[in-house]
Amino acid sequence: MSQLKWYFEDFEVGKTIEVGSRTITEEEIISFATQFDPQPFHVNPEAAAGSIYRGIIASGWHTCSLMMQLMVDGFLREAASLGSPGVDEVRWLKPVRGGDTLTVTTTAVDARPSASKTDRGVIHTLWQATNQHGELVVTVKGMGMFLRRPKV
Repeated sequence: MSQLKWYFEDFEVGKTIEVGSRTITEEEIISFATQFDPQPFHVNPEAAAGSIYRGIIASGWHTCSLMMQLMVDGFLREAASLGSPGVDEVRWLKPVRGGDTLTVTTTAVDARPSASKTDRGVIHTLWQATNQHGELVVTVKGMGMFLRRPKV
């Protein structure tokens, strides 16, 4: 197991970290939505073509799941993460389609050490996903709990 690189003290408020990119396929969109969000514009090409979206679009929950995967692969595996007490806001700003490449960043917007549990703190974050055109497609405001760096 690799040495952890990210502890509570390593988060600089205002600093943005690019965590990774991933291209989504229409097949993935339909597969996810068939199981978890089977609305016609996510699973049925003919119905989607006649919708306001003019084609298949990803479920917002699928997009959030992809963001989470990128966060874990590109960042959280190397962090002293204790999980999250919740998400305050999710905004789906533009449809995500097959062939889109999403790039995810996270920005620390607030950092507070715990008063009752001195071995940890809470980081409030803003996650953003942009597509290959640089258009913002999803934002998530949430928080994560992280261990403080052990004293040596």
